[in-house]
Amino acid sequence: MKVLTPREIMEELNRYIVGQEKAKRAVAIALRNRWRRQMIPKELRDEVAPKNIIMIGPTGVGKTEIARRLAKLANAPFLKVEATKFTEVGYVGRDVESMIRDLTELAVNMVRKEEQEKVMEKARQISEERIIDLLLPHRRSENPEDHVLRSDSREKLRQKLLQGQLDEKFVELEVPEKTIPVVEIFAAQGLEDLDAQLRELFSNILPKKTKKRKMKVKEAFEYLVQEESKKLIDMDKVVKEAIERVEQSGIIFIDEIDKIASRDKTYGPDVSREGVQRDILPIVEGTTVTTKYGMVRTDHILFIAAGAFHMSKPSDLIPELQGRFPIRVNLDPLTKEDFFRILTEPENALIKQYKELLRTENVELNFETDAIYEIAEIAQKINEMTENIGARRLYTVMEKLLEDISFYAPEMAGQKIVITKNYVREKLAEYLEKEDLSRYIL
Repeated sequence: MKVLTPREIMEELNRYIVGQEKAKRAVAIALRNRWRRQMIPKELRDEVAPKNIIMIGPTGVGKTEIARRLAKLANAPFLKVEATKFTEVGYVGRDVESMIRDLTELAVNMVRKEEQEKVMEKARQISEERIIDLLLPHRRSENPEDHVLRSDSREKLRQKLLQGQLDEKFVELEVPEKTIPVVEIFAAQGLEDLDAQLRELFSNILPKKTKKRKMKVKEAFEYLVQEESKKLIDMDKVVKEAIERVEQSGIIFIDEIDKIASRDKTYGPDVSREGVQRDILPIVEGTTVTTKYGMVRTDHILFIAAGAFHMSKPSDLIPELQGRFPIRVNLDPLTKEDFFRILTEPENALIKQYKELLRTENVELNFETDAIYEIAEIAQKINEMTENIGARRLYTVMEKLLEDISFYAPEMAGQKIVITKNYVREKLAEYLEKEDLSRYIL
């Protein structure tokens, strides 16, 4: 993937996310700095620490969406985790080091897939020969004419195979039989990696069994291509490259970090919040984590944290952890105008989604501009009346608005439906009048 400039990153994010310019700029600079660091002299490279980011803003304003889109732009291993999933060492739950193990697993899969793509052509050629061998079993013969006939038959079969004429024929393939070890490891939550490693160990010790399976030529060919491509790649090289990517360009997005901020000195279960922060600290600072692929250093992984911070504030995090997130970005609450833009502008805009969904039923759905403004205004009012859940409110409002149309769509094939301002008011008016009803339904 080509390296994008900060302006290009912003333009890509603008295609899907409305507003939040400050957050998008911060993320664009952080992503570009990953590339800049790779370009500087090696002796200085290790001294340049990543500038971690905390995104602060209410729910539904785009924090997670920015991270999700960033993952698609960055040619790097990317992992999103919820801070609330982790518990302090000694408590039942996931330990924070598992995020590094998960990131490494992602990187290995990413590099393996890339390497498989490189050898795919060779794998297809080998698979082609294997399929022809299955269709034309080899027979011993001393007669030279038989060899010529056999060669001619192979070429004819090859042509038929490439043209898809043999796709529906059945062949018998020997495939490995999946044997689950008898030993069952009852591991506490958080020790699932140990469980997986022990299972893998037992499966490697036990003799590999195969079984014969009948499948269509097309399916068998795809199966053999995958099998041969795995044989052609060097897994040691894949693992080495994956660990290098994690260490030099890995990105971890820690969501809901505000939920582990200690608001005051409490006793009981809340004590573990500070414990989780203390466990996260060395990983963000830079440490070495043991994974099943080897040791992984976290010194240059970029961490982006996000939280609403409506019940706490960033200063409630332990000072050492605060110091490891030097860039703080406040995301703005969404306005009625933002809702209108969210409904219409992005490439995955809700209006476009519903139009395409109903087009599958041969129903043409159109929205008048006034109707879209009305939807935006109603979403804003309900957010003010009840919990403010940001742009997520648009999903519930749109579902309620189009509930009848979605239900009867198969019986309305060929019709053109126009959503007007009056239709929106008629469908959603009762939820605005009855605050209690909107609290539970919208």
